[in-house]
Amino acid sequence: MRGDQLARQWQLIQHLARSRAGAGLDDLAAELGCVRRTVYRDLDALMYAGFPVTSEKRDGKVYYRFLDSFELGQVPFTPDELLALAFSEDLLGTLEGTVFHDSIRGALTKIRAGLGPELSSYLERLSDGFRVLPGPHKRYEAFRETIRSLNVAVLESRKVEMRYRTGRTGEESSRQIDPYKVWYHAGALYVIGFDHRSGEIRTFSIDRIQALEPTEEAFVVPENFDFDAYTASSFGVVADPAVPVHIRFSADWATYVEERQWHGSQTAERLQDGRLDLRMEVGATQELANWILSFGGGAEVLEPASLREEVLAALKAAIANYS
Repeated sequence: MRGDQLARQWQLIQHLARSRAGAGLDDLAAELGCVRRTVYRDLDALMYAGFPVTSEKRDGKVYYRFLDSFELGQVPFTPDELLALAFSEDLLGTLEGTVFHDSIRGALTKIRAGLGPELSSYLERLSDGFRVLPGPHKRYEAFRETIRSLNVAVLESRKVEMRYRTGRTGEESSRQIDPYKVWYHAGALYVIGFDHRSGEIRTFSIDRIQALEPTEEAFVVPENFDFDAYTASSFGVVADPAVPVHIRFSADWATYVEERQWHGSQTAERLQDGRLDLRMEVGATQELANWILSFGGGAEVLEPASLREEVLAALKAAIANYS
């Protein structure tokens, strides 16, 4: 079944669920933006799927509705929320191997069990029509216990001792941290907290934790710590002071960049020749430089100068590899 048919039939389910007195064929056709014959086919499809659609004639006009005893499941979800269940398990793919994945899947299984056979069957059909494919992400099967221990430490405000390997140098070090929050971002899991070794709030990649041991020592999250404010200047996960960033994209990349939200502070301006100027207030980190480099010759850093030089040096190094 095509996606447009499923979407239209889902709209029909919502309309019938709201129309306790019933809805006429012409009204349904106008609501769905189709002809009467299409509505007939969709009604037949719903009845075949097990939905208790009934009809009655009043004043020479036929009205369609669900039986009075029928409800959209035994849980207080809206139709749109139920629709989200049809492809929500696809979204779990990036968390496979974690306690989050297992717990959410268990919750979804219980929710589906409470929907009744009609909706459960129809949701399975919807799942075949709507897909969400996760992008690149890390695998966390080997870090299940680390994640579980961090979750408990965050909830109970307990300090942890950990052995951590840095990504750039591979150096390992022992640290004690106060874990404030576990954070999922761009296909990876991180823990943000106060690092007693550096005396700063730091962000650590969970898959680089070599060993972790919870302690009995409690901590208090400072009242002035605001997660949203802490991450506001980050283009990725590294929190650096925000600076004005100005990038010019070629006409080939302009539409792609313009259609997406890269950062909350961004503004975009299309130039007369088709190129695009993107401005943001973000930290000029290696993550930002790597993102710019992913566009190859399609992106030019105009400011800040330090970021321009960093990207230029990386491009020269890349050229040297092909010399």
